[in-house]
Amino acid sequence: MSMSRRTLLTSLSATALALSVSACSSDDGDSGGGTKIRFGYIADYNGASLLAIADDQGLWKKHGLSASYKTFVNGPIQIQALGSGDLDYGYIGPGALWLPASGKARVVAIDTLTYADRVIAKPGITSIAGLKGKKVGVPEGTSGEMILQLALRDAGMTMDDIKKVAMDAPTIVSAFSSGQIDGAGINYPLIDTIKQKVPDLVEVASTKDIGGSFPTAFVTGGKKGPAEAKVVKVLQEANDWRAAHPEESVKLTAALLKLPEDKVKADASHVEMLTTAELVAKTKDGTVGEWLDGMSDFFVSTGQLKKAPAATSFYAGDVYTKAAA
Repeated sequence: MSMSRRTLLTSLSATALALSVSACSSDDGDSGGGTKIRFGYIADYNGASLLAIADDQGLWKKHGLSASYKTFVNGPIQIQALGSGDLDYGYIGPGALWLPASGKARVVAIDTLTYADRVIAKPGITSIAGLKGKKVGVPEGTSGEMILQLALRDAGMTMDDIKKVAMDAPTIVSAFSSGQIDGAGINYPLIDTIKQKVPDLVEVASTKDIGGSFPTAFVTGGKKGPAEAKVVKVLQEANDWRAAHPEESVKLTAALLKLPEDKVKADASHVEMLTTAELVAKTKDGTVGEWLDGMSDFFVSTGQLKKAPAATSFYAGDVYTKAAA
């Protein structure tokens, strides 16, 4: 494995699972006339900001589309919905990218780089080693599990050294807050919610400390999605508007999610945005492919993939670059 790929392995982490801790629910209807697109998202800045902007700026209508939205608590559930035909497009973090790599979906656009994920522990535990033999909550198959795996590896430990308790992100919030678990693989802004009840919790591992790049992505089903080039164009135009208007994007996202602006702003502080031109350049020079190759190698090491596929087999980089032309 090349040094660049090794660096990518240590760069894996997780996307924010949700600002809201609600279960899946339908959102507010349609964004205009034209070809109808059903879009899933996680209720955080990464997952919702481009959709909020697309609505506000009339981008769906501009490209002859309309969109309805549905919230989810994680990426794997969205990919299940894509597979069952209940969604056309969705949003996932790096922790769920093993599913596109296994052929369950296709990445049509990289969204952001995120640095929001942590392994947290109850007061008195000051390191990953301190979680040995302890109950640690983790949302399986997601970024929360990935940051935990990476942190354990850095400490010379494995999942066998802890008592893993599989649970979804909202359950982790309540279980940690009530003292039912000793630690968790989780992200901001959910950690802020936990801190309201456990203000002296300890962050024993962080994506900021691990370093690297942690891409989030938009996906469609295994085959070409409806009006795919147009959808990608909407995402690109919304992306560039977001990069040029970060404060306004927070306001629009807060309105869509029905959350206080300060919470959304705090969430956005963990995000690195790239312009469409930057993402096109990184697609053409192989950088995006290297990110995805590194992830696939990691998923092989965890047993989530049997073999690392070529990034081009699940990232529609040609569609992305053509849409930006």
